[in-house]
Amino acid sequence: MISRRTLVSILLASCLACLTWLNVTPAASALGGKQPPLNEPAPEFTLPTNSGDGEVSLSDYRGKWVVLYFYPKDFTSGCTLEARRFQQDLPEYIERNAQIVGVSADDVDSHADFCDSEGLKFPLLADTDGSVSQAYGSWMGFVSLRHTYIIDPDGILREIFLGVRPAIHSTEVLAHLDELRSVT
Repeated sequence: MISRRTLVSILLASCLACLTWLNVTPAASALGGKQPPLNEPAPEFTLPTNSGDGEVSLSDYRGKWVVLYFYPKDFTSGCTLEARRFQQDLPEYIERNAQIVGVSADDVDSHADFCDSEGLKFPLLADTDGSVSQAYGSWMGFVSLRHTYIIDPDGILREIFLGVRPAIHSTEVLAHLDELRSVT
Protein backbone atom coordinates (compact mmCIF):
# COMPACT_ATOMS: atom_id res chain seq x y z
CA MET A 1 0.00 0.00 0.00
CA ILE A 2 1.25 3.48 -0.90
CA SER A 3 1.61 6.04 1.88
CA ARG A 4 -0.08 9.43 1.79
CA ARG A 5 3.33 11.15 1.77
CA THR A 6 4.48 9.14 -1.27
CA LEU A 7 1.21 9.85 -3.08
CA VAL A 8 1.53 13.60 -2.47
CA SER A 9 5.15 13.52 -3.65
CA ILE A 10 4.19 11.70 -6.84
CA LEU A 11 1.34 14.15 -7.53
CA LEU A 12 3.57 17.16 -6.91
CA ALA A 13 6.33 15.77 -9.14
CA SER A 14 3.78 15.03 -11.86
CA CYS A 15 2.41 18.58 -11.71
CA LEU A 16 5.90 20.06 -11.95
CA ALA A 17 6.71 17.77 -14.88
CA CYS A 18 3.54 18.86 -16.68
CA LEU A 19 4.27 22.55 -16.09
CA THR A 20 7.80 22.08 -17.41
CA TRP A 21 6.54 20.16 -20.42
CA LEU A 22 4.00 22.89 -21.19
CA ASN A 23 6.72 25.54 -20.78
CA VAL A 24 4.44 27.79 -18.74
CA THR A 25 7.22 30.27 -17.86
CA PRO A 26 7.89 32.70 -20.72
CA ALA A 27 11.55 32.72 -21.75
CA ALA A 28 11.80 36.52 -21.90
CA SER A 29 10.75 37.05 -18.28
CA ALA A 30 12.83 37.04 -15.17
CA LEU A 31 12.55 38.24 -11.61
CA GLY A 32 12.05 41.97 -12.11
CA GLY A 33 10.01 41.83 -15.28
CA LYS A 34 10.17 41.26 -19.00
CA GLN A 35 13.68 41.47 -20.39
CA PRO A 36 14.36 43.59 -23.46
CA PRO A 37 14.91 41.45 -26.58
CA LEU A 38 18.42 40.50 -27.62
CA ASN A 39 19.77 41.68 -30.97
CA GLU A 40 17.44 44.68 -31.02
CA PRO A 41 18.06 48.29 -29.96
CA ALA A 42 18.59 48.59 -26.20
CA PRO A 43 16.09 50.82 -24.38
CA GLU A 44 17.33 54.42 -24.56
CA PHE A 45 17.69 56.42 -21.34
CA THR A 46 18.96 59.64 -19.85
CA LEU A 47 19.75 59.75 -16.12
CA PRO A 48 21.60 62.03 -13.72
CA THR A 49 25.12 60.94 -12.83
CA ASN A 50 27.59 61.45 -10.02
CA SER A 51 30.30 62.54 -12.43
CA GLY A 52 30.65 66.13 -13.59
CA ASP A 53 28.65 65.46 -16.74
CA GLY A 54 25.24 66.12 -15.14
CA GLU A 55 23.28 63.58 -17.18
CA VAL A 56 24.25 60.55 -19.21
CA SER A 57 22.34 58.99 -22.10
CA LEU A 58 22.93 55.62 -23.70
CA SER A 59 23.37 57.43 -27.01
CA ASP A 60 26.39 59.27 -25.53
CA TYR A 61 28.29 56.00 -25.88
CA ARG A 62 27.59 55.28 -29.57
CA GLY A 63 30.75 53.81 -31.04
CA LYS A 64 31.65 52.04 -27.76
CA TRP A 65 30.58 48.82 -26.14
CA VAL A 66 28.53 49.51 -23.01
CA VAL A 67 28.44 47.29 -19.94
CA LEU A 68 25.26 48.51 -18.25
CA TYR A 69 24.95 46.98 -14.82
CA PHE A 70 22.09 47.41 -12.37
CA TYR A 71 22.64 46.88 -8.66
CA PRO A 72 20.50 47.24 -5.51
CA LYS A 73 22.27 49.72 -3.22
CA ASP A 74 25.44 51.73 -2.71
CA PHE A 75 27.66 50.62 0.19
CA THR A 76 26.17 47.11 0.55
CA SER A 77 28.59 44.18 0.57
CA GLY A 78 27.63 42.55 -2.76
CA CYS A 79 27.32 45.86 -4.59
CA THR A 80 30.64 47.09 -3.24
CA LEU A 81 32.38 43.86 -4.27
CA GLU A 82 30.88 44.00 -7.77
CA ALA A 83 31.88 47.67 -8.22
CA ARG A 84 35.40 46.98 -6.97
CA ARG A 85 35.82 44.14 -9.48
CA PHE A 86 34.64 46.36 -12.35
CA GLN A 87 37.06 49.09 -11.20
CA GLN A 88 39.91 46.59 -10.90
CA ASP A 89 39.29 45.44 -14.48
CA LEU A 90 38.60 48.94 -15.86
CA PRO A 91 41.86 49.07 -17.90
CA GLU A 92 40.82 45.85 -19.67
CA TYR A 93 37.42 47.33 -20.51
CA ILE A 94 39.08 50.48 -21.85
CA GLU A 95 41.35 48.31 -24.04
CA ARG A 96 38.20 46.74 -25.48
CA ASN A 97 36.55 50.12 -26.21
CA ALA A 98 33.95 49.43 -23.52
CA GLN A 99 32.33 51.78 -21.02
CA ILE A 100 31.08 50.52 -17.66
CA VAL A 101 27.91 52.25 -16.41
CA GLY A 102 26.27 51.39 -13.07
CA VAL A 103 22.60 52.08 -12.28
CA SER A 104 20.71 51.96 -8.99
CA ALA A 105 17.86 53.79 -7.28
CA ASP A 106 20.31 55.68 -5.04
CA ASP A 107 20.55 59.43 -5.59
CA VAL A 108 23.48 61.32 -7.11
CA ASP A 109 24.92 62.30 -3.72
CA SER A 110 25.00 58.68 -2.56
CA HIS A 111 26.70 57.68 -5.83
CA ALA A 112 29.29 60.44 -5.40
CA ASP A 113 30.07 59.25 -1.86
CA PHE A 114 30.23 55.62 -3.02
CA CYS A 115 32.62 56.48 -5.87
CA ASP A 116 34.82 58.54 -3.56
CA SER A 117 34.87 55.80 -0.94
CA GLU A 118 35.70 53.00 -3.41
CA GLY A 119 37.79 54.95 -5.94
CA LEU A 120 35.37 54.21 -8.78
CA LYS A 121 36.26 55.90 -12.07
CA PHE A 122 33.14 55.02 -14.06
CA PRO A 123 29.72 56.72 -13.92
CA LEU A 124 26.93 55.63 -11.62
CA LEU A 125 23.46 56.74 -12.68
CA ALA A 126 20.61 57.69 -10.35
CA ASP A 127 17.41 55.88 -11.38
CA THR A 128 15.48 57.16 -8.37
CA ASP A 129 12.04 56.44 -9.85
CA GLY A 130 13.05 53.05 -11.29
CA SER A 131 11.90 53.87 -14.82
CA VAL A 132 15.11 52.74 -16.54
CA SER A 133 15.38 49.66 -14.33
CA GLN A 134 11.80 48.81 -15.34
CA ALA A 135 12.60 49.25 -19.03
CA TYR A 136 15.39 46.68 -18.60
CA GLY A 137 13.31 44.25 -16.50
CA SER A 138 15.47 44.93 -13.46
CA TRP A 139 13.09 46.61 -11.00
CA MET A 140 11.81 45.09 -7.78
CA GLY A 141 9.46 47.69 -6.32
CA PHE A 142 12.02 50.03 -4.79
CA VAL A 143 15.45 48.66 -5.80
CA SER A 144 17.21 47.62 -8.97
CA LEU A 145 18.07 43.96 -9.30
CA ARG A 146 21.58 42.73 -9.99
CA HIS A 147 21.41 42.38 -13.78
CA THR A 148 23.94 43.31 -16.48
CA TYR A 149 23.53 44.09 -20.17
CA ILE A 150 26.16 44.31 -22.90
CA ILE A 151 25.24 46.78 -25.63
CA ASP A 152 27.26 46.98 -28.84
CA PRO A 153 28.66 50.19 -30.40
CA ASP A 154 25.50 50.56 -32.52
CA GLY A 155 23.22 50.47 -29.46
CA ILE A 156 22.07 46.87 -29.99
CA LEU A 157 21.55 44.69 -26.90
CA ARG A 158 23.86 41.67 -27.28
CA GLU A 159 24.01 39.93 -23.87
CA ILE A 160 21.95 39.68 -20.67
CA PHE A 161 23.26 38.44 -17.30
CA LEU A 162 20.59 37.62 -14.70
CA GLY A 163 22.34 35.24 -12.29
CA VAL A 164 25.10 37.62 -11.29
CA ARG A 165 27.71 36.58 -8.73
CA PRO A 166 29.56 39.77 -7.72
CA ALA A 167 32.93 38.17 -6.98
CA ILE A 168 33.40 36.76 -10.52
CA HIS A 169 30.99 38.82 -12.58
CA SER A 170 33.47 41.24 -14.15
CA THR A 171 35.58 38.31 -15.37
CA GLU A 172 32.48 36.71 -16.92
CA VAL A 173 31.51 39.96 -18.62
CA LEU A 174 35.01 40.40 -20.07
CA ALA A 175 34.93 36.86 -21.48
CA HIS A 176 31.52 37.43 -23.10
CA LEU A 177 32.64 40.80 -24.39
CA ASP A 178 35.63 39.14 -26.07
CA GLU A 179 33.33 36.55 -27.68
CA LEU A 180 30.96 39.23 -28.95
CA ARG A 181 33.79 41.38 -30.30
CA SER A 182 35.26 38.42 -32.20
CA VAL A 183 31.94 37.83 -33.98
CA THR A 184 31.40 41.44 -35.09
